Amino acid sequence: MSEASATPIRRQYLELKRQYPDCILFFRLGDFYETFDADAELVARELDVALTSRPVAKDVRIPMAGVPHHAAEGYIARLIARGYRVAIADQVGNEAINGLMPREVRRVITPGTVVEPGMLDAARPNYLSAVIGAAANDERQATTQSPIGLAYCDITTGEFCATQLESRVELERELARIQPREMLTPNDGGRPTPAGRDDSPYPTTPLPSYRFELSHARQALLDHFKVSTLQGFGIEEKPYALRAAGAIIAYLRETQPAALSQLRELRTYAVSQFMGLDAVTRRNLELLEPLRPAAGGGKTTPTLLGVLDKTLSPMGARLLRAWIAQPLLDQAAIEARLAQVDALFGDALLRAKLRDALKQMPDLERLTTRVLSGIATPRDLLNLKAACARVVEIGDWRLEIAHRLSSNPQSLISDLQPLIAGLRAVADLIAAAIKDEPDDDGFIQPGFSAELDSVHRAARDAKRWVANLERVERERTGIKSLKVGYNKVFGYYIEVTHAHRDAIPNDYIRKQTLTNAERYITPQLKEYEALILNADERIAEIERRLLIEINQAIAAHARALLEAAQVIARLDVAAALAEVAARNHYCRPRFNDEGRIAIKDGRHPVIEHLLRETPFTPNDAHLDRDARILIITGPNMSGKSSYMRQVALIALMAQIGSYVPAREADLCIVDRIFTRIGAQDELTAGQSTFMVEMVETANILHHCTSRSLVILDEIGRGTSTYDGLAIAWAVVEYLHNHPEHRPLTLFATHYHELIRLADVLPHVRNYNVAVSEEGGQIVFLHKVIAGGADRSYGIHVAQLAGLPPAVVHRAQDVLKELENGQRAHERPTPTEDRPAQMSLFAEPSPALEKLKQLDPNALSPLEALTALYELKKLL
Repeated sequence: MSEASATPIRRQYLELKRQYPDCILFFRLGDFYETFDADAELVARELDVALTSRPVAKDVRIPMAGVPHHAAEGYIARLIARGYRVAIADQVGNEAINGLMPREVRRVITPGTVVEPGMLDAARPNYLSAVIGAAANDERQATTQSPIGLAYCDITTGEFCATQLESRVELERELARIQPREMLTPNDGGRPTPAGRDDSPYPTTPLPSYRFELSHARQALLDHFKVSTLQGFGIEEKPYALRAAGAIIAYLRETQPAALSQLRELRTYAVSQFMGLDAVTRRNLELLEPLRPAAGGGKTTPTLLGVLDKTLSPMGARLLRAWIAQPLLDQAAIEARLAQVDALFGDALLRAKLRDALKQMPDLERLTTRVLSGIATPRDLLNLKAACARVVEIGDWRLEIAHRLSSNPQSLISDLQPLIAGLRAVADLIAAAIKDEPDDDGFIQPGFSAELDSVHRAARDAKRWVANLERVERERTGIKSLKVGYNKVFGYYIEVTHAHRDAIPNDYIRKQTLTNAERYITPQLKEYEALILNADERIAEIERRLLIEINQAIAAHARALLEAAQVIARLDVAAALAEVAARNHYCRPRFNDEGRIAIKDGRHPVIEHLLRETPFTPNDAHLDRDARILIITGPNMSGKSSYMRQVALIALMAQIGSYVPAREADLCIVDRIFTRIGAQDELTAGQSTFMVEMVETANILHHCTSRSLVILDEIGRGTSTYDGLAIAWAVVEYLHNHPEHRPLTLFATHYHELIRLADVLPHVRNYNVAVSEEGGQIVFLHKVIAGGADRSYGIHVAQLAGLPPAVVHRAQDVLKELENGQRAHERPTPTEDRPAQMSLFAEPSPALEKLKQLDPNALSPLEALTALYELKKLL
């Protein structure tokens, strides 16, 4: 069907849809927002609403799906959560043009530009990001040193950051950390970015490439911050970061211009300031999200965040999440955080008082940004008043808390003192302006606006005059049956029956004739009617104007409000970490410069939390320059993976500024944590379990440093025994011998043959998980002790898992046959007639044969060192 033959409203819809082709267009029709065509089919599928059709021409119907306008926010939130963009088209004005109400798109809602509280998670940020750079678009350049610009902002809090990265690997680490809700990329011909792939969790919005051009981006930032140079932001030397930040400003100017007022600062940073954590490590350590959803849809969240998050304010919850996602490398900054926790850890009464004041603390940060956007409602302002009152209360403890927090008072309560006056002014303004509970007279307090009060008085006087009119007119006319009434068509009227027609006063004006009566008005009644009918509209208009003025007055204190929100967030996190440490008997970690991790009675914070009633078995851990690699053997299910994870989590917790679950912890600062744990297919990417394992292992071997902590679990399990053993052996040798990649490593394996590496590699140590065996049954003791296991106990674990007895017995028989066959091919054991130490010249020496095969000119330094260790082993 051609557009020319479509109905006028259909043409109106198509015109708006052309302007927003990449959005789902919510088109207001009466009490519903309707969608049409492909949008309707998508909405019906995603929101589970009825898909109907609408005639647009003779014998032509189009798909149609709609939602009630009063419930639209909930439906839109579900679409936004799935990464869609929604354009809202509303009626404009009250008069039709050529019989058609004009409509225009009043708002475009995208995942990264949401500001409605009902669409946001109060405990996590809502990041809009932008990425620019050749390596960002090309997987083949994953390890290439090619600049990439990354910028991100949260318009609900005003956070705005930018950095310049050196490779796609760094980009993917940062994206895994910030988890953007929407990512902007240049539309340069469709090369896929990390977010552009079908399996990406980041919804991508392509922008015209010129938005990312350096000159355009610089001008956008200069105009936004109203400055003549960007030198003060530290971004001029980071051109790719500048391009990404400028693209964000340009995008917000088009989609959410009101949000620009919240982006008052731009912070540049370097990823080298923080511990490196890739997406695999974040997933394996279950920092923020569990590996698997809770069974039965339960609310249990087995994550590090779930254990540590005892915060009581939305600001504190977001800050703690940010700390866990980005551990520090600067020891002084870590110690400053620990000092704050320590001060509250040591004073239970003060901690309880502070946490009581923080209970039900409104979201001061996001409320302030709603004020800056000019969209704060009266309810928002009441919550802001409550938040200010709480902060002032905490600030009034300055002397008490500053005295008790002698270790670090300046970074806590003292920071509130310069802000208190501004917060009191805001609370007083809101108290004077906004009623605690709106009533029939609106939400503005009496006495705040003389203009509004006069309208209220006039309306009340008019209503009182009308209420008394019937009595007055009966007395004046002597007509006892006279009535005063109202209807929506004719307004107020005086009704007199025909029997009293002769008594009608001369000032009555006939308005309507009924079967048995006449209805009249008077000039004075009409005047009061106008006062009454127009009063609500005037009151609403004045209150809207006053609300804007109140928001503007509060916005003048925005800096004090936002700074106070940051102080409260830090206090909340410090108090929460102190509370968790006190409840769970954590200790304050110490730090050393000797590259040593020494943990006494360490515990896994999450597993310990989940066990609750069952005592957790603590374990020691010791890694240093002499013992760089611990090979950990023992049965499956005995706790090898949990032990390694707990070491990694203790190191990470210490570097976010938290106490740790141990009796003592003496730790070095680790620059990165890598993990290779568990088996997982990525069949959509064409990768089997073993391929995923090898890809993750390769990433570790390429990027670890001597300051890294590496957790490797069951390397080589996805292939044949000999292949897997060979790969695991070679990986250990590489980590031990490489001059640059020599990290502290925990290496769990079911290949107990690997314990022989400790005999030839000087920095390898053997540990195993103790097992008690009685009568053919094993009991896991979950205690890690020195020494290697001599077997894998796989059949015993299979028995515990419930394999049929026949299978277990047959497996034991097969194992004995295999072990006997292996022994038959081993060298004879030493006897008196056959000494263990053979003469080098009496018979061929394996070491000599190996030495003859070596070509020194063809060996790399690493291969030469490995060969030397092998020769020593053969001797």
